[in-house]
Amino acid sequence: MLSNIIDRIKLRFRKDRELYLSLYKIIGIYPHNITLYQQALMHKSIMHRNAKGRPVNNERLEFLGDAILDAIVGDIVFQHFPGKREGFLTNTRSKLVSRASLGKLAKEMGISDLVLSSGRAASHNSYLGGNAFEALVGALYLDRGYEACMTFMRDRILKEMVNIDKVAYKEVNFKSKLIEWSQRNKVQIEFASISEGKDQNGSPVFKYKTVLEGVDGCTGEGFSKKESQQKASKLTLEKLRKQPKFIDSVFAAKTARTKMEEEPVVDVPDIDGGHDDFIVTKDIDEEDKHRTAFEERVYNIDGEPREKKSVRHSPMYRQAEQRQEALSQEEIIAKAEEDAYRQE
Repeated sequence: MLSNIIDRIKLRFRKDRELYLSLYKIIGIYPHNITLYQQALMHKSIMHRNAKGRPVNNERLEFLGDAILDAIVGDIVFQHFPGKREGFLTNTRSKLVSRASLGKLAKEMGISDLVLSSGRAASHNSYLGGNAFEALVGALYLDRGYEACMTFMRDRILKEMVNIDKVAYKEVNFKSKLIEWSQRNKVQIEFASISEGKDQNGSPVFKYKTVLEGVDGCTGEGFSKKESQQKASKLTLEKLRKQPKFIDSVFAAKTARTKMEEEPVVDVPDIDGGHDDFIVTKDIDEEDKHRTAFEERVYNIDGEPREKKSVRHSPMYRQAEQRQEALSQEEIIAKAEEDAYRQE
């Protein structure tokens, strides 16, 4: 308390008076080393460099703050839920320190408004506020120590802004989220069983993995099929966000599949041998395409039958027709009768 009174008196002579006041509203105490907090609020898109030419941004403080948050929130969750198993505690801590949760806190507390970044980075980076929150915790740790960070998270965040019990018992269905993402992107997904067995205590253990477009995702293990698939889905979602090569391989496999599906369909083969044996086909030239299929016997003058020819285009038939025209009606009848007699 005395320290805050002294810092408030010194505030009148500070150049960055507004920043001091803003940080006091956020963390509840006045900073000692304002440079740390300025760096915590500086996004890498600014491209600021120090006197030695090295880039200055909040990435290193973000790394430190992430580790401090895990330890502090883990301690708070451990004390708040006595007797709970490790899986429950880990899951609760993960929910409290997730980028999405920290991003909401940063926006509500005004941290996002203090971040220095390019306009493009601010509009395209949904984790900018959450990253700044972690960096701010890192700066607070270096400036005031672990106990100051513990007081900030326990009294300022988890008591006033976050209902730890509600967060802990709220079930996040990672499997549904992964399936929804797959459907929106028209990606085929499968939950493949790897093994089913028992642990040292005889409890059933299941292991599942996700498969997206034939590409192996992540593996999850649990005491039920639902739990193992949930864990596999959560890890797969994280992998899709953090590993561009993985998501590229998934969409490459999808492209290959859809390309195959767009190939022209080959006609289904005939079950009767592949063609109609009773139909005789042959090439027809321009001269023959008007030829009639009708044929009849053509007789010589002596009454002997000649080979079958097409009625209208056979030269032999034309000659016989001309000769027959020269015969009398009686001769034609006599020749026909004689031919019929021979056939009998």
